[in-house]
Amino acid sequence: MAGPLTGLRVIEMAGIGPCPLAGQLMGDLGADVVVVDRKAGRDDPTDINRRSKRSIALDLKQPEAVDALLRLIEGADILIEGFRPGVMERLGLGPQVCHDRNGGLIYGRMTGWGQAGPLALTAGHDINYLSITGMLHAIGLKDRPPVPPLNLAADYAGGTMFLIFGVLAALYERARSGRGQVVDVAMSDCAPALMGLVQAMAARGQWREERQSNLLDGGAPFYRCYETLDGKYVSLGALEPQFFAVFCDLAGLAEVDKQSQYDRASWADKHVRYEALFRTRTREQWMAVFEGSDACVAPVLSAGEAPDHPHNRARSVFDAPDGVLQTLPAPRFSRTPGAVNGAPAQAGGDGEAILEAAGFSAVEIAALKAAGTVG
Repeated sequence: MAGPLTGLRVIEMAGIGPCPLAGQLMGDLGADVVVVDRKAGRDDPTDINRRSKRSIALDLKQPEAVDALLRLIEGADILIEGFRPGVMERLGLGPQVCHDRNGGLIYGRMTGWGQAGPLALTAGHDINYLSITGMLHAIGLKDRPPVPPLNLAADYAGGTMFLIFGVLAALYERARSGRGQVVDVAMSDCAPALMGLVQAMAARGQWREERQSNLLDGGAPFYRCYETLDGKYVSLGALEPQFFAVFCDLAGLAEVDKQSQYDRASWADKHVRYEALFRTRTREQWMAVFEGSDACVAPVLSAGEAPDHPHNRARSVFDAPDGVLQTLPAPRFSRTPGAVNGAPAQAGGDGEAILEAAGFSAVEIAALKAAGTVG
């Protein structure tokens, strides 16, 4: 194992979405992440979020399995789970039970709506969590319904990243207090934190609630995407006057365009003119025009094209072990770099080794296997 989190012991309750990504990212940085699966045997080499982990399969309907997991928790630093409120308690694995066995445990709880509140026990997905934050309303065309930003903004930005931030912050505090705690991560709580800049602009009267009418939502002609002659797209992000001036010079635009950059009354006309302009050349021809400049123009690449971009190749952003395209560990560390610490874990594939390392005897392991408690 390599990376700055080497020595950190994490228990991850198997699920979907932000928790598995959080476990993968910590595993990539050296943490020993043990996934607790419900059934053994599932082996999916395309499930990238299971890489850099080990797996044990436990039938948590059996008291013996719950006790075995509690013994694993005794030696863990962090537990992360993404069930609805109350599920872990019903399994006999709630925070109080776990803290009775390990007072220093950081117990990370990942939900959409949080552990309490009117919506806490209801189902939802990324699009729903964004809906009540004001974020989804701001994304899309002004005369069309809001557009979900895949499941990136709530699930992964508001979920995974705040879960990791939360449990590592609690771990830092534990170094002073010696005590664990519960970290309640709700996507509907955390995603709005990403809107700080927009909230500040709104407070200053610089942000309109109508979609595609603002600086960063496609309303500004110098911050949006344009279709090219070959039906592909480029992104233009020349927010600052000095960068917009470079764009105008290279694109052959008039001096008046520079002078009226932030004049909202001119934006509609510029949208039309710039759309026509970009359709006069292919994406690659435009990229040749702006190559090496500060015009803030980039090609809009598909997922299949992205690994071949020269910048991504130079920085080794992507790899495809066993033919499965994936992103390599990030961020980068000067002394303790992360690494892909193993292919996606097969469900239950490491059970015996995990139990043995936790101090279970051969007789105990054999009894758990015979009873079907561990897969």
